[in-house]
Amino acid sequence: MTRILVVDDEPQILRALRINLRARGYDVDVAGTGTAALKAAGSHPPDLVVLDLGLPDLDGVDVIRGLRGWTAVPIIVLSGRAGSDDKVTALDAGADDYVTKPFGVDELLARIRAATRRHTTGADAASRTARLGRHTVDLANRTVVRDDGPEVKLTPIQWAVLETLLRHPGKLISQRQLLHEVWGPGYETETGYLRQYLAQLRRKLEPDPARPRHLITEPGMGYRYQP
Repeated sequence: MTRILVVDDEPQILRALRINLRARGYDVDVAGTGTAALKAAGSHPPDLVVLDLGLPDLDGVDVIRGLRGWTAVPIIVLSGRAGSDDKVTALDAGADDYVTKPFGVDELLARIRAATRRHTTGADAASRTARLGRHTVDLANRTVVRDDGPEVKLTPIQWAVLETLLRHPGKLISQRQLLHEVWGPGYETETGYLRQYLAQLRRKLEPDPARPRHLITEPGMGYRYQP
């Protein structure tokens, strides 16, 4: 049974999520503070964490960093903060996804299922091929082949951007993280690079570059490869 740790300082949210998650077969632990969350995770390691950023004792980002010191389980952030900066900081700290308050339970459940699938299959993701529209991407041999045509040629930077997204299927990759992984330290604010190269990749790989189905932009946040 999948164990989920829900961390929020609002008792009504804890109660509602505990009831809904248990009704769907999950084992649920709850915590109302960051300190209690870290203690609960250490005592009964969860398979997934649902974490509110606004906790009374610790910032949610500090809880993420504390968890990431020893576990790679998916972390879904709940945030009632209107701006995107806190969410980006959480993603850079190691969160896997976010849901904005107020949220629907069905949306959160869908995010939980998706994060669990990614985590379960992520171990062998590096050895698999990936599908992107009418193209097959071979991550091991670094090739992209169209179903009805020849190999699609990518520049080294185009490939690096694509590979980073494809190795995390369904996961939101922040702009800062993507810039750091592809261009290295010192380029974390050069978001124009990403717009340029994502536009190039969409022209080469998406059936309709103006309405991408697989290389998705999350405005103000980052990018996501949607299988």
